[in-house]
Amino acid sequence: MILIGQYDSPFVRRVGVALRLYGLPFEHRPWSTFADAERVARYNPLRRVPTLVLDDGEALIESGAILDHLDELVGPERALIARGGPERRRALKVCALGTGLADKAVSLFYERALHTETSDTWTQRCATQIAGVLDVLEADRAARSTPWWFGGSIGHADIAVGCALRFTGEAHPGVFDVARWPALAGHSARCEALEPFREIQQAFAPPSG
Repeated sequence: MILIGQYDSPFVRRVGVALRLYGLPFEHRPWSTFADAERVARYNPLRRVPTLVLDDGEALIESGAILDHLDELVGPERALIARGGPERRRALKVCALGTGLADKAVSLFYERALHTETSDTWTQRCATQIAGVLDVLEADRAARSTPWWFGGSIGHADIAVGCALRFTGEAHPGVFDVARWPALAGHSARCEALEPFREIQQAFAPPSG
């Protein structure tokens, strides 16, 4: 398998971390959606990452769909999410909040980086959404006594939030206030201490070209 995209993307990173946790071998092509857009387009016409190219040449797009395939590949006993019921729904909600946080952080960065004149309305909306998600995730995580969100083992929800927190903190210094959201700060530190997170990481590099 080939994973396309740079690890400063929280979406690419969550897939890379899951691949490492599953012990699935893969090649990494750290292509930028800006500088390497045409190379990405050969596999994904949206020119977006992550894109995962399977051994038979099929290309999967969007991190959620890619992880769904990986879960199926390793089987329900090893999958990093409950197979069904309330446990799965709750985990999927945390995943959605984590990826939504990342999406808003990306949108806010592009609004500020790519536009000569930014929209105060849009900027404030993104900032409000980011803070609102962090508040909800903080309350949820603080109410849990287990090492990871849904028990003693790391899951997709943990990874999604961990990757989103790293990106938000690096793309928007000062936005992720560890004093305001201490449970999330602890969660982030716990994730970043793991070998797959240390291996699958890249300091945020604003796109160019």
